[in-house]
Amino acid sequence: MKNKEVLKAANAAVMKGDNEGFLAFCTDTVVWNFVGEQTLSGKAAVRQYMADTYLEPPKFDVETMIAEGDFVTAVGKIDLKDQDGILTHYSYCDVWRFEDGKMAELNAFVIKVAR
Repeated sequence: MKNKEVLKAANAAVMKGDNEGFLAFCTDTVVWNFVGEQTLSGKAAVRQYMADTYLEPPKFDVETMIAEGDFVTAVGKIDLKDQDGILTHYSYCDVWRFEDGKMAELNAFVIKVAR
């Protein structure tokens, strides 16, 4: 699979609620950096974040995806429900770095928006 297809398949897994399926596309040492917020290191930290945050599978609308070398950038919108069932809308830009066909590092720029 090319990196762009890997990211599409990983996102599809998340939207089905298959967090382990998503993590199968990641390196063991994956790093998620939510710019200005927090950094998660390793699959265990990402797994815990997903369990805590994705109480219902998120809804993605990828508007643009650009692949170049070991990087894939995805721009779009994501909707998440919190623990109170309140739906929140975000715009995002994810910049993924790949190693040997797996997602190794994410720099995520996420902004809460009104719709």
